[in-house]
Amino acid sequence: MPIIRRLAAFEMLDSRGRPTVQATCVLEYGKGTASVPSGASTGSAEALELRDGDPKRYRGLGCRKAVANINGEIHAMLQGQRFSTQAELDAMLLELDGTPNKSRLGANAILAVSLAFARAFAAEHELDLFLYFAALTEYASTPLSRDGLYLPRPTINLFSGGKHAGAQNSIQDVLVVPISATTMDEALGMTYEVYQCAAELIFRKYGMRALTADEGGLAPNFPSPEAMLEDAVESITRAGFKSGQDVVLAVDVASSQFYHDGHYQLGDQQLTGEQMIDRLRGWLNAYPIISIEDGMAEEDWEHWTKLVATVADSPSPRGGVRSIMGDDLLCTNPLRIQRAIDLNAANALLLKVNQIGTLTEAAEALKLARDAGWRVTVSARSGETEDNWLADLAVGWRADTIKIGSITQSERLAKYNRLLAIEAESGLSFI
Repeated sequence: MPIIRRLAAFEMLDSRGRPTVQATCVLEYGKGTASVPSGASTGSAEALELRDGDPKRYRGLGCRKAVANINGEIHAMLQGQRFSTQAELDAMLLELDGTPNKSRLGANAILAVSLAFARAFAAEHELDLFLYFAALTEYASTPLSRDGLYLPRPTINLFSGGKHAGAQNSIQDVLVVPISATTMDEALGMTYEVYQCAAELIFRKYGMRALTADEGGLAPNFPSPEAMLEDAVESITRAGFKSGQDVVLAVDVASSQFYHDGHYQLGDQQLTGEQMIDRLRGWLNAYPIISIEDGMAEEDWEHWTKLVATVADSPSPRGGVRSIMGDDLLCTNPLRIQRAIDLNAANALLLKVNQIGTLTEAAEALKLARDAGWRVTVSARSGETEDNWLADLAVGWRADTIKIGSITQSERLAKYNRLLAIEAESGLSFI
């Protein structure tokens, strides 16, 4: 039964140059370090990061208070304690915080400790991290076995707008999904060619070189969302692949960002909820889209239900059911996921551990989604670090897909490279 000997933390910088938290957990025979990400497009129901609020330092975004909570109160409470499971550790963290949204100690402090303990526990027992994560769920067919595990298929940012770029286009991301690839190595190679063709295309059409948004997507001033989608399809074709057969699209609409006073301000058009659904349906009919993320605003529950009903029977590229995925809607929060299940307001979960704050709570969200028959995408955030635990989580939790960002920038590549390493070392493959 592991004994926590020491907890320590410091403030580090994420991929946007903003502060975040890194924690180290030292057990009797193992040590683990983990850093936490931070989002730009955040749902109102997310667990709360603790920021310093000092406008003279990082414009109020400093994390010294969260770090101090780990080095002080959390360390004092957990040092010398024995924990036989991740759930026991996370439960004590929640009890110590004592708030419904983790606002006292900070979700960033709590998650950093939760992840560092996971890494230390895996190290103490000489486990691959993905096997440790698998053991936290009921989906591991045999404890600490690779049986039933597989690699998540990547959904990779190609074009960006919204809060991930300069809001020059309302929708947040258009992503490519290399569905004909049989290995992670092949999937990334295909995407590289599509990305390069896209960079050449936007230079020719918009006079813009390959400057990137928060998650590495290209971000020219598209005249409309449809132009964004059309250019994605053209990039796939120019790369020598068949759109809809070799490579399909996923769209992160992030519609809460342009929803105001009951209307969706999509570019220069003000749409009702019904009109927004019609617009989305038009995209689904015109382009090889297999997933719509946050197609409606986070509290527009009525139209989420109508959107699911509208596209339920529409044919998807390569067959199957299109994913109507909740991010801001669900915030990896079991209460909101259960409401969406009851209302039939989504059929897929975008799982972000830092939205809820501990591994145990995220595992509960995963179970709810799986029990409802939903697809699950494990996702990074716009503000990331070069820590690669997300790749292990997606493998261990049997995610259908993983959303890391584009194939540029080291904080993204660290996770893709970890997936390549898992593929090479374990022999796991796509399903």
